[in-house]
Amino acid sequence: MTEMIDRRTRTDLFRRRLARAMEDRQVSQSALARAAGVDRSTVSQLLAPATARLPGGQLVAACAAALGVSADWLLGLTDRPEPLADILAASLSITEAPRAMIDETIFGWHREAAGYKIRHVPATLPDMLKTRAMLEWEYTPQLGRTAEQAIGASEDRLNWMRGAGSDWEIALPLHELNAFARAQGYYDGLPRTTRLDQIDRMLELNAQLYPALRVYVFDARRVFSAPLTVFGPLLAVIYLGRSHIAFRDRARIASIQAHFDWLVKEAATAARDFPALLAGLRAELA
Repeated sequence: MTEMIDRRTRTDLFRRRLARAMEDRQVSQSALARAAGVDRSTVSQLLAPATARLPGGQLVAACAAALGVSADWLLGLTDRPEPLADILAASLSITEAPRAMIDETIFGWHREAAGYKIRHVPATLPDMLKTRAMLEWEYTPQLGRTAEQAIGASEDRLNWMRGAGSDWEIALPLHELNAFARAQGYYDGLPRTTRLDQIDRMLELNAQLYPALRVYVFDARRVFSAPLTVFGPLLAVIYLGRSHIAFRDRARIASIQAHFDWLVKEAATAARDFPALLAGLRAELA
């Protein structure tokens, strides 16, 4: 008996949603019948309260495709009428990823998240903490003669972001800081004076901005992370090198945020101890 009631309820919901989709898209019974490959009388039976029936899966799929809605929505299995492909397209995007924070897309994400906490695992040192000399050393080989203009634009935008009312949490791997201080690996050839000035810059900004800016350092032998940014509850972005994968659905944002919070929880150096770590690296250099 319960199964019969459930089927009637689902049949009635299907009828109402089919009628709603046809009205919203201004599709007639004849047009829907042609698109679905059935007789007009079949569509009439689907819409008539007295003779309404729940059609087979092939007809449901045909009606859904003709009306641009999901079959699950017509059947009452979801409250979102968009087809799955449209939902995925809205919740996930892949964009080209320039190396520096000069990209309009990245800056747009920061503006959108103004006032929210931003969680960030950078690919190298955080761009917003870099000296001009550091930016030039990193980006001139890639950007060539346009580097000066690009770095100037980057500085303007970073200044805007510092005044946007967002809290920043940054998680850095310890090996990245050590490689930077010792000019090893990626930082091979970085002049000693540039490294000293860069450490001084990070100490200065940390003193100015803490606790709105909090930098944690984790040991990558114990925990690991790809470069990523979580823009409050709005967006989570993973950096692949040539591309950014951006997620807007709540479940994935929450999952990536939980990953970042795990890095913070397992950090080898807490934010309050970051200046002491920098001072130790400076002492090595000096």
